Parts: sequence; C-alpha cells; structure tokens
Amino acid sequence: MAKFDKLAVMQKIGETGMVPVFYHSNAETAKKVIKACYDGGVRAFEFTNRGDFAQEVFAECVKFAAKECPELALGIGSVVDAPTAALYIQLGACFVVGPLFNPDIVPVCNRRLVPYCPGCGTVSEIGKAQELGCDLCKLFPGDVYGPAFVKGMMAPCPWTKLMVTGGVAPTKENLTAWVKAGVYCVGMGSKLFPKEEVAAGNWQYITDKCKEALGYIAEARV
Repeated sequence: MAKFDKLAVMQKIGETGMVPVFYHSNAETAKKVIKACYDGGVRAFEFTNRGDFAQEVFAECVKFAAKECPELALGIGSVVDAPTAALYIQLGACFVVGPLFNPDIVPVCNRRLVPYCPGCGTVSEIGKAQELGCDLCKLFPGDVYGPAFVKGMMAPCPWTKLMVTGGVAPTKENLTAWVKAGVYCVGMGSKLFPKEEVAAGNWQYITDKCKEALGYIAEARV
C-alpha cells in the first residue's frame, strides 16, 4: 500500500520540483542512492522498472525508505501496462510513471489514489490523459520537444502540470529554461548519477548535486 496518497505525492513533487530517476540491479546500491538523494532534499524518487527482478529490488527499497527516508514518496517508472502498475502498487509504489500513455493503467491507479504520470508527446495526448484523471503528465523525451513546447502549451492550457524527462541536466541554464517555460517539475536520470560516481560509492557527490539542482529550481521559480 502506498505510504502517501495522490494529494500528498503531488505536493511533494510540486514543492521540490525534481524527481530523480534511477535503476540499479543491486538493492544495496539503490538504497545508497535513494538515501543520498533524500539527504540532498529530494522528497519524490522514481525507481525504474528496467531489469530482471526489478520488483524485488523495489520492494527492498520501499522497506528501507520507510525507515531511513520517512518523508520520501517512492514511485515506479517505465510502466507500460496495467498488470505491472498493479504489481508495484501492491509493493508500495506511491506513484506510477510511464514512457507512454496507456489508458488501461488509469483506473488501476485511480482506484487506490495513486498518481499516474503517463508519457505524452502531443497536446491532444496530454489533454486526453487529463480528461481521464492524470493530474501530472510526463513530456518525454524532453530534449526532442524542448522548453518551447512547454511554453507554447501553457498559453492556452495554463492548468497543465508537466514533468519533463529526457535531456534534463543539473545545470543552472538547463533547469532555469524548463522552469521558466512552465514545467511543474523535472525528472532527471543519468546526468544526476554519473556511472563512475555510483561505481565509486561517492554518495556525497549525489547529495551535493541534488542540493545544487534543487537550488537552481527554487531560484528560477522566484
């Protein structure tokens, strides 16, 4: 069962403005990364469903976060079908993210008050997702569409909440461009977690990078 409901999750994502996106096959490594992000101010974290037995790693992370990161909403990403969404919700996912929009996932999440953030690529697709109850939509891949797409859509549809993922970097220039365009939050993966830093167990690097990125987002929102 999700530790936080839809309203609480949306608030956490909205307040910080950033959702780290990460996968690792080793549960202990994943826990270290999650804790490093939490110490850096992150309050919503997306673990991606990308490898064999990913659900087992996720289950371990949920139990860990409940004790070590009490205010963290831990969600699952790369979900493309309803059965997978149901599996992870049963394991405690606080939100579900996908690279595409599958309407079959919506009722599974809505029934349990779990946010479903589908991957969308057109204004009509985002509009349909909103119609079915998706409060937050994922613009993916972000580097293909760019901030101009966000700014253009927000003009006629200012109520829209977008999480842009893909092509987001923890730099002042990049984050400022997305925030000023009107995104609700950003999803950030590989650029927040360089492979060499993870391999070296340099968790302080990740904590510092999260603090830095969150600082840029807060500054851009003023």
